Amino acid sequence: MIATVPSGRFDSLVFSAGSPFARLTAELADIAPGADPIDLSVGEPHHALPPFVGPVLAAATIDFRRYPAIRGTEAFRKAVAAWLDLRYGIGRLVDPDRMILPLNGSREGLFFSALAAARYLGDKRDPAILLPNPYYQAYSAGAVMANVEPVVAPTDPVTGLVDYAALDPALLSRLVAVYCASPANPQGGLMTRQAWRTLLDLARDHCFLVLADECYSEIYRATPPTGVLEVAAEDGRVDLVVAFNSLSKRSNLPGLRCGFAAGDPDFLDFLVKLRNMAAPQVPIPVQSVAVAAYRDERHVIDNRRLYNEKFDAADRLLAGRFGYRRPEGSFFLWLDVTAEGGGEAVTRRLWREAGLKTVPGSYLAATDAAGVNPGTPYVRLALVDDLATTTTALERLVAALPA
Repeated sequence: MIATVPSGRFDSLVFSAGSPFARLTAELADIAPGADPIDLSVGEPHHALPPFVGPVLAAATIDFRRYPAIRGTEAFRKAVAAWLDLRYGIGRLVDPDRMILPLNGSREGLFFSALAAARYLGDKRDPAILLPNPYYQAYSAGAVMANVEPVVAPTDPVTGLVDYAALDPALLSRLVAVYCASPANPQGGLMTRQAWRTLLDLARDHCFLVLADECYSEIYRATPPTGVLEVAAEDGRVDLVVAFNSLSKRSNLPGLRCGFAAGDPDFLDFLVKLRNMAAPQVPIPVQSVAVAAYRDERHVIDNRRLYNEKFDAADRLLAGRFGYRRPEGSFFLWLDVTAEGGGEAVTRRLWREAGLKTVPGSYLAATDAAGVNPGTPYVRLALVDDLATTTTALERLVAALPA
């Protein structure tokens, strides 16, 4: 069942409740940590910077005196296009001149795309944007600011993915966009080729945009996630398809604030007009670092190995507890703590007794019209520290919540 969330409730989530992390800070403000704090709340990678970052940035410093073009440098666009072909085998599908756009991280592109989608496909009656539930908060903020109805779709509790084939055609006809994350945040499930095919076919049948959030695409256990452009390449067309990615997770560069959108050239032309008046350009030295990052896979492979070692520790320490399963992608744990009192109660307990800062799952999801918040039973943990710190955190978790 697809559950529409009343618009006022989303307005409250965006403007009153604040981000999940602002809510978390307020929730724990009066509680002293019971041990040296370990922050597992924010998905901010703490692995080492790639070694080329400093030298490339230093060499490009002079370009801080120049206003960047909104479409970015030719070198950036070509580097991204080459990486997309290397990663997904899509050949010349993506024209670097019209089909790639630099972003200040994927978040601002995802947000601005909701605003653009509402106008780009503005002839629809009662327009809506579909979000998975749980979801990344930039999606709901974009829908609210675009004055388009946010509609949350239930997700598989294990994978975090939506069954798009089950959507009501009446809803599909109202959509201007669908946000789809693969790997899913926070559950880590991966869209299959067939799932992408189903979604793309629906998008073209009902004329809505697929906004594919792939920022965790390079953090996976064994199998590289199938990308939306990889499936679009089978048709030789990318109309109504935009993929978003960034260097934050792939290259441990969340503070660089650099990502890209790639796909439908007509929509990106439309988005450029909006961003050229309302969004900051990506600094040229930042783009220079990105060029180096997209040309180097060695640091990405090493980064993925470090995450997988931490999931090996989770396999050992959490097996048979909290509904644990080794996720296919991303670096989150999504643990069912119903038996321990639910997400909010456990978040407070872990901070008070073990010094662990986690996020209640309910802060990452919306309560639907039936009064159900699918995140309520869960806590989310980001395994972003080194192996020793992560292992200590998991050991504290098990000790604080004994079976």
